[in-house]
Amino acid sequence: MNKRNKIIYWIATLWLSLGMVATGIVQLFKMNQEGSVAPPGADGIGLLGYPLYLLTILGIWKLLGVVALLLPRFPLLKEWAYAGFFFLTTGAIFSHIAIGNPVKDIFPSLLLLVLTCLSWYFRPADRKVEVSTLGV
Repeated sequence: MNKRNKIIYWIATLWLSLGMVATGIVQLFKMNQEGSVAPPGADGIGLLGYPLYLLTILGIWKLLGVVALLLPRFPLLKEWAYAGFFFLTTGAIFSHIAIGNPVKDIFPSLLLLVLTCLSWYFRPADRKVEVSTLGV
């Protein structure tokens, strides 16, 4: 892996991790944008048609996914974290599109999706799953 690819990987991974930790904490504590505890339906989750308890589940998954990405080794666990982030961000994007939200509401999820793809694509060889470990 050349130096340019390493730099791209670490910048994308750190930004992705920061974004997932920040949104995960907000979701765990069910805060609104002003930082105070929000009522049910916080930050549009109710408008999207999802129950409030989903915020807790998503917050926990995001934090665990970041831990999996940043820990050395465990390449299969990293693949699952990347897949989870991909499904999470694409689900958020399409949920916003489905209810007709403006692009400004879709942009954060789109940015996290791009960072997920960049981090996955540029990950070092020691963070990739070897085909032989999958039994293929």
